[in-house]
Amino acid sequence: MSSVCLFFKVHHPFQLKQYSSKEVGVSHCYEDATADVAAIDTLADACYLPANKIILSAIIKHAGKFKVNFSLSGVLIDLLQKHRPDVIDSFKELVDTGYVEILAETYYHSLSFLHSKKEFDRQVEKHSHLIEEIFGMKPGVFRNTELIYNNNLAAHISALGYKGILCEGIERLLKGKTNNKIYKAPGIDSFGLLLRNSVLSDDISFRFNDASWNEHPLSADKFAEWIHAHPGETDIINLFMDYETFGVHKKESSGIFDFLEALPAEVLKETSFDFATASGAIDNYEALDVYDVPHTISWEDKTKECCVWCDNMMQNNTLKKIYSLEKMVMYTNDPYLLEVWSRLQAADYFYYMANKNCNNSHHYPNPFETAEDVYKYYTNIITDFEISLIKKALEGKEFATYSSIGTLY
Repeated sequence: MSSVCLFFKVHHPFQLKQYSSKEVGVSHCYEDATADVAAIDTLADACYLPANKIILSAIIKHAGKFKVNFSLSGVLIDLLQKHRPDVIDSFKELVDTGYVEILAETYYHSLSFLHSKKEFDRQVEKHSHLIEEIFGMKPGVFRNTELIYNNNLAAHISALGYKGILCEGIERLLKGKTNNKIYKAPGIDSFGLLLRNSVLSDDISFRFNDASWNEHPLSADKFAEWIHAHPGETDIINLFMDYETFGVHKKESSGIFDFLEALPAEVLKETSFDFATASGAIDNYEALDVYDVPHTISWEDKTKECCVWCDNMMQNNTLKKIYSLEKMVMYTNDPYLLEVWSRLQAADYFYYMANKNCNNSHHYPNPFETAEDVYKYYTNIITDFEISLIKKALEGKEFATYSSIGTLY
């Protein structure tokens, strides 16, 4: 038996304001609440609700043979709880079927593992508690921000008690081996690596509506044939993509929802294939080979180390600065300031600063006109935030309520 493991990344950051240098020391609200509402409404109505409806129908129709995995960031859940609780209810309905797994991740979709292990652990624990509180499910498999991964992360996540992790299957590291198996990390037993099949995943995410692609149009039966054509030693085919592929990146008019609706039945026509959750795959298939990743990789980069987030001086300067504030934030012992700092760690903001010629394939939309604009606004925000931290530190820890930097919302 071979399994298909469907993973959907569901994330959206808080929208930053076009925060000018004139606002530093004057205005302390960094987020655009109007843009937040507009973005969440679009995502909910164009993607989350219709796609969830299709998946729920497929789960019911196939009586437990169809299973999926979601990776829901904490900040996205925060936005949905505030603006679209109906979407939270929709995800709860899926989880309640017993055939949907929610993965663990960093609460704020951050790059914290690369910069602060202590902060990373705090966010992972916070996220796991949120998933358990809302969905009644304790995550057992981890997915790091943008599939950033190396051997050290595997050891760290294993030590935290998780049974496995999702990462990118890269040809130069596989050295001729298939990415369609469960792997082990060097020196770690009882821990599984689920490797993303980038070709099949990207066929849906990026090539689906590409009229110049020689396989266009892509139908569910054709895609299922490609899955079924994998050799007999295939254990698990991991398909990981943005959930926004359905209805946002690929509009309904492209036929993407029809594809999603038809895919489960087409895959299940071949009785030697089924669908699996991440935990189920790790439990059912034995990891025999080692996937050795001594240097950091991600799902954006096939040849460089995390270039999309750390490629230029703007990104490196702001990353260094935001994480340099950790001790000051913790010293204030202020939950509000901690939340502001945490949200500013979202990887999206650094992605927006990427050079246009960077070797990135996912092309997330940038709400700002240029990378330089993002850098300017973000730098102004950090400057104001640091001033607020200094003022707070000078006040000392004995105070009633700190409210001078305004509201997040």
